[in-house]
Amino acid sequence: MSKPTGLVAHERYFWHDAGSGAGFSSVNPYAQPDRHPESPDSKRRLLALLEVSGLADQLTRITPRLALRHELEYFHTPLYVELVERLSAAGGGSVGDSATIGPGSYDIARLSAGGCIAAVDAVVAGHVANAYALVRPPGHHAEPDQGRGYCVFGNLVIAIRHAQRVHGIDRIAVVDWDVHHGNGTELAFLEDPSVLTISVHQDRCYPVDAGGIDETGRGAGAHTNLNIPLPAGSGHGAYVDAFERAVIPALLRFRPELIVIASGLDASAMDPLGRMMCTSATYRALTRQVLAAAAVSAAGRVLATHEGGYSNAYVPFCGLAVIETLAGLRTDATDPYLEELMQMAGQDLQPHQRAVVDLAAALAARVPAGR
Repeated sequence: MSKPTGLVAHERYFWHDAGSGAGFSSVNPYAQPDRHPESPDSKRRLLALLEVSGLADQLTRITPRLALRHELEYFHTPLYVELVERLSAAGGGSVGDSATIGPGSYDIARLSAGGCIAAVDAVVAGHVANAYALVRPPGHHAEPDQGRGYCVFGNLVIAIRHAQRVHGIDRIAVVDWDVHHGNGTELAFLEDPSVLTISVHQDRCYPVDAGGIDETGRGAGAHTNLNIPLPAGSGHGAYVDAFERAVIPALLRFRPELIVIASGLDASAMDPLGRMMCTSATYRALTRQVLAAAAVSAAGRVLATHEGGYSNAYVPFCGLAVIETLAGLRTDATDPYLEELMQMAGQDLQPHQRAVVDLAAALAARVPAGR
């Protein structure tokens, strides 16, 4: 009997209060306050769909724990960690660029990072075949000395350092398909040859000055950072082509022992903070490709950490597609939006999108070859 897929989820994740917002800007006095985009709603609805579809009953629940102070400092400065703790105790406040916390957010963010650590432990120990960490707040934008883009602590970075320091895993790869560039993850590993970082994102979406295709790693980490900044409007065809011709060849060359997916679901055609056209079928196809690559080089070990995704209606179906694929199962739950979205003009690969993938494919061929 095959091993199950693990799931990290906790009610406390939904209690993180990011405050109010107005789209991606909340600082203009003429922007009427609205519900913050990074609200718990889309994550709650994903968990609810896992339950009503019956998939949750076939997953192994992984209990998250609080990340310890020294684990947070795998990536973050002591001063930043202390700032988050202090502001959380005082009722909340800004911890960086578009990163706000509320009362109790310090422990919730520790639980988010700790949930990813617990998922690593379960996957590496072989208790589960792979895992999905449905955590909040997200992490891939956080930097050592500040939060960014709704992210407080670098969950994925902390989990990777834990895998290396505690489990002795030498080579790890990150595949980030969030619509926004994984700037925090890139910064953490830019000069580190032990971690291959791949970010497939909308060109100059957020941060606007990050994610260029010319940033390929520095020093000892040369050619271990691959950015694929797809043009706005890219859909199923562009994403599948980018994975087939750049992402998967890079993974197969690098031969990681563990693959971590930064699973942002905001490249969907229904997301308010992106301008891409992915569907649940896209996420299903991308997950399938990563699993196939992991079977070759990583003993099948894959961990997905939840990042962005702001369409309350569509995040659940995209997330279900990812987790169903990880588990090798299909439920009776069908995507009610899929047929119409796949018929939208531009879902096929376009020439200007192919040109970006061509460049990325050439860079993937320069990724250092693993053993």
